[in-house]
Amino acid sequence: MSQAKQIQAHMTRTGLIFHLFPISRLLSFCAIDENGSMRYANVLFAQILEPNVYIWNTMIRGCVKKQFHEMGFDYFVRMVRERVEMDKRSYVFGLKACEGMEDFRVGESVYCRIWKVGCVGDVIVRNGLVHFYSESGKLGNAQRIFDENEVRDVVSWTSMIDGYVENAMVDEALQMFDKMCESGVQPNEVTMVAVFSACALKGDLSLGERIHDFVERKGLRFSLNLMNCMLDMYVKCGCLAKAGAIFDKMEVKDVFSWTSMINGCAKNGEVDLARKLFDEMPRRNVVSWNAMISGYSQNTRPNEALELFLEMEKNGLVPMESTLVSALSACAQSGRMDLGLRIHDFYIKQQWVKLSVILGNAFVDMYAKCGDIGAAREVFDEMPKKDLVSYNSIIVAYASHGHAPEALHLFEQMINVGFKPDEITLVGVLSACAHGGLIKKGWENFRDMSKFGLRPVVEHYACMIDLLGRVGLLEEAYKLIKTMPMEPDKAVWGGLLSGCRMHGNVELGKIAAENLIILDPDDSGIYVLLASLCAKKRKWDDVSMVRSMMRDKGVKKNPGSSFIEVEGKFHEFLVADHSHPETKDIYKVLVDIFLSPKMEDYALDTCQIDAFS
Repeated sequence: MSQAKQIQAHMTRTGLIFHLFPISRLLSFCAIDENGSMRYANVLFAQILEPNVYIWNTMIRGCVKKQFHEMGFDYFVRMVRERVEMDKRSYVFGLKACEGMEDFRVGESVYCRIWKVGCVGDVIVRNGLVHFYSESGKLGNAQRIFDENEVRDVVSWTSMIDGYVENAMVDEALQMFDKMCESGVQPNEVTMVAVFSACALKGDLSLGERIHDFVERKGLRFSLNLMNCMLDMYVKCGCLAKAGAIFDKMEVKDVFSWTSMINGCAKNGEVDLARKLFDEMPRRNVVSWNAMISGYSQNTRPNEALELFLEMEKNGLVPMESTLVSALSACAQSGRMDLGLRIHDFYIKQQWVKLSVILGNAFVDMYAKCGDIGAAREVFDEMPKKDLVSYNSIIVAYASHGHAPEALHLFEQMINVGFKPDEITLVGVLSACAHGGLIKKGWENFRDMSKFGLRPVVEHYACMIDLLGRVGLLEEAYKLIKTMPMEPDKAVWGGLLSGCRMHGNVELGKIAAENLIILDPDDSGIYVLLASLCAKKRKWDDVSMVRSMMRDKGVKKNPGSSFIEVEGKFHEFLVADHSHPETKDIYKVLVDIFLSPKMEDYALDTCQIDAFS
């Protein structure tokens, strides 16, 4: 801009500033170039006495490019009012301004103007209309204008294909591409970017590979944008090897290239490789940080996710909504409610970020999993909009905290406001009934699933077995297992075994344990539960038998562990752990607790199980 101003000063001194061609070139730099200034362009435009249509179009185009859509449309309206003789590009840029404003009604008014002046037959204008309607989600209107086109060039076809992709109508986009090839119009790299995006959305690797071969046969230029789109397609189709081969072959890589590979590695469980790529990136943006934080969170490595989130904040980057969602998920996994609270106070309460539905759901889940059901409910009530996930989150939260009446009340409220429950909703409702011992209500909801167009799946049966087991109806639970239309899983047999341990039914407990051992012979918890049941009934021979089974199968009991947070720092303890620096003081306090009068009635059975463990 400093050089542009020097040129302007020279033009002013020599009088060239009053000639339209040189001033139009200066204005074009200010309005359109990434190093220009739209503010300065406005000042410059105001000094031009009789701007021509090119200069007007430049101003509209510049406003659109730099996201000043309303200002761009204002220039278009001024052209109409001042009776400037527009050309076809004036209408195209005017429609683009309407797209950015997301005002369909205003765009329709431009369409009316196009009809009025008789420009509707021009292929460039019609392409602009197809693009406008596609971006507005009015695919029927876009298709109608496309079909009415007597002449269809590569832009016409690409606009329709891209419109279908943008609106997630993948099959329609691919059918349109087939028709384009049959019509004899040769696709360009922009067309192929849209087609690769369609393959990525569809998740069809074989189709993506065929499109890749098609691009190579046609000899199209492999631009950075096209290479990135191919890379992204292979990542989203789960073919990390081919994505890596493209990445290694790329002579030029941008932030998108690196971020795509990080996403791919993280989604395939290669988190350490993703972090290696992240560390090697020459330049990072907020999306790159988000990809890595999300990768750690989704692969149950919450502490590393939160460390990276805090490092991102220190680097002065403002997190995206999805970054906060990943961070809150990591807080929920690690029990870091202190950080979750800080995120809530700083980003939401200070209004740096708007509380969207997705973000609200993440806060509900985080507070519930960290044990603060009250805070979870407060966030739920404050959410300006709620979706089915919102209701599912709070219902499951109340169920897991044993607040059955509240969960059932919210279930009724959800139905009253018009939401149709899904399978997850019913898992939450049945789980609430199980925790509350509400046998009648549980059976009602289980049998009424068909009213909502749902059929019970294994998770719903597991909830019912858990409910019947908790209230002591063990025979009924076993009968229900026998009538299941699918094979019982670990959760089903585990629910029965837990019920048997609770109510002392050794025979059914053995049946449940036998089936669990078949499903997972290396799970030490099954043997421990069965031994606990036998010990409770003082069947010491059976306890010895279970110990022998474990020894013969080489199964070792996993050591019990627990976490505790003290002044924002987490401490992990294993059974008989002596690694903590304050071990002596901790065990001294434990001895004092066990020697207190309240522990005198400690049950013999528990001692037997401790000895077994």
